[in-house]
Amino acid sequence: MLLRILFAAAGTMPVWFWLIWALAVLSMSLGNIGALVQTNIKRLLAYSSIAHAGYLLVAFTAAPVVGISAAMFYAASYAAMNVGAFIVISHFANQNERYVTLEDYAGLGRSSPALAAILTVFLLSLIGIPITGGFFAKFYVFRAALGSNLIALTVIGLINSAIAAYYYLRVIVVMYMREAREAVPVIKIPAGLGISLALSLIATIYLGVVPSRVLQYALYSAQQMLK
Repeated sequence: MLLRILFAAAGTMPVWFWLIWALAVLSMSLGNIGALVQTNIKRLLAYSSIAHAGYLLVAFTAAPVVGISAAMFYAASYAAMNVGAFIVISHFANQNERYVTLEDYAGLGRSSPALAAILTVFLLSLIGIPITGGFFAKFYVFRAALGSNLIALTVIGLINSAIAAYYYLRVIVVMYMREAREAVPVIKIPAGLGISLALSLIATIYLGVVPSRVLQYALYSAQQMLK
């Protein structure tokens, strides 16, 4: 809806440009600062979602066709990796949201290596590490911004990406390099939840290895929207 309002409605983008620019900066910065101080991993992901909304808004400030296609690709990649991360975290929390702090994840790499590895993939994608969908999502967004001469906004986005890398990597360090204070029981993943998790994982890796097909579809959709 926002893409149609800002791009498809003739003449509206110059009016809204600086508002979207400011919202992108505020979302990226405040979201990452909020996530940086969290010890509750669900809250950490919630604040990081605000930051990712800011990265998405960067694409809204770019030239129409590349901006729309970058926004679409980013939305697809973020949906896959964020849904996957929340599935793992919600399952690990057990009943009554008992295990949700960062310290609860200590030693997960040894007690449940498969679950820790899957969560690691999603976290690396949220950072924007190559061979994951998150890498190309951020790459296309920042390339669209640079192509539109939005140098300052791109620099702010890259700085925020570096900040985000710290708190995502902190979770990985805790899982693999900290000893657990108490054993946290890991319940077997139900079949339905496992299928959802597998689909999220496949989509995250697919978009990081073979992004061209989805990007071409996004470009075609952008061109159709502007007709």
